[in-house]
Formats: sequence, C-alpha cells, structure tokens
Amino acid sequence: MLSKNQRKHIRQLSQKKYRQQTGMFVAEGEKVVRELLDAGWNADSIYSSSPLKDISTTNVDQSELERISHFSSASRVLSIFHLPKIKTPKINYSQFSLVLEGVSDPGNLGTIIRLCDWYGIEDIYCSPNSVDCFNPKVVQSTMGSITRVSCHYLDLATLIDGFKGEVFAATLAGTAHYELTFPKSGLLVMGSESRGISSELLDKIENKVTIPRGMDGEGPESLNVANATAILLSEIFRP
Repeated sequence: MLSKNQRKHIRQLSQKKYRQQTGMFVAEGEKVVRELLDAGWNADSIYSSSPLKDISTTNVDQSELERISHFSSASRVLSIFHLPKIKTPKINYSQFSLVLEGVSDPGNLGTIIRLCDWYGIEDIYCSPNSVDCFNPKVVQSTMGSITRVSCHYLDLATLIDGFKGEVFAATLAGTAHYELTFPKSGLLVMGSESRGISSELLDKIENKVTIPRGMDGEGPESLNVANATAILLSEIFRP
C-alpha cells in the first residue's frame, strides 16, 4: 500500500507547476508506459495491479490505483516518469510544422500530437497559454506519440515574424482548403477551441484557409480543433 505522501505526490502531478518543480509526470495505461520505456524515457516508479512481462513493477491493488489515478476509470498500470530534456526549438524548413494558439483541452492536444506523429511532423509550437503536453490526460491520449513529437512553448508572434516561409492560418473566413496548393514546407496555425486565432497573430498571416461546410443551413459554429487539424493535414500531405 502506498503511503499518504506517495499518494499526495502522484495526485499533485496533475498540476503543471508541481510537474515543473519535481521534474516528473504521470503516465497511465500499459501501452503508453511501454511506449515511453521503449523510447528510453526514465521511469521513477511503476505501479501495477498485476505483473507485467519484462517490466519491473510495484504491485498494488486496483483499488489503490483508483485512488491515485487522474482518470475516472483507472488503468491497471500507472507510472511516474522523469520529464525528458526538450531540445531548443529550431525551425525545420524541410517540412510542415504545426502552431497552436490557446489550445486548452488536453484531449485535443493529445489527439493533435498523434496526428502529427502519423504525418511525420516532429515539432509543434505552442503558445504559453496552451495546455501543457505533460498533463496526464494529454500523455494518455497521445498513446505514446509524445515520444516522437516535441511540443515547444514560446511567443508565437516572434516565431511567425522570423519564419522564412509560408504560413497558413485556419479561420472561418478564408480560401477553401481544396482550392489551395500547399508547399512542401511551412507553418499551419490552429487557434483556440472557442476563440480561434487571436487578431494579433492573424494580422501577421497572409494565407487564410478554411474548411467549407458541406451544405448550407444550421449546424455547428465551428469544427473541433483536433478534427479541423486532421482535415487540413490530410490536404497538406495529399500526394
């Protein structure tokens, strides 16, 4: 059984400030934990309600995992990992990279990280007010893709001002995505789930792209940011 201090430590790792202070984060689920270990990420401790093949764990009851899990339904494996060292961001002008402003939903960021992994995008540039990529819900929803895609948190206006290539902003008013010819490299900027891209950033971007509705009439005001990202990346990487 875990001590009260151990449980408190694990639960506090839901907070970004505490993750930064301790240099640790939580990963839940056997697949995610195995992916992180296979990538060489350093585990501090691994708790499991049943033995795992080829992995040394501390066995605890499932009820104990329920108490320390960051989800309503606990997996049978929970691990504490040391935060990896993220390299200083350097723009890759040989491929497309993704820019996220104010994306606050952990599930959306996790899905977007998986999408980038699928299309071979190695870097995501995030505004400081975007959700932390080591949030437990982000880590879990990436299903291991976080080991292959780096999230960099920086001032996006400075990034775009210094970018020597084409930048595309996803908006509700722009050129239909299937009418554009995308270059081999560039930046795709996606905005907040509720507010879109800020006017400060949008004014710096000449290329506006939109995903047109399939039909006129009533419908949602906008697409989920992860769904919109999937559609636009599919168009960008279309042969």
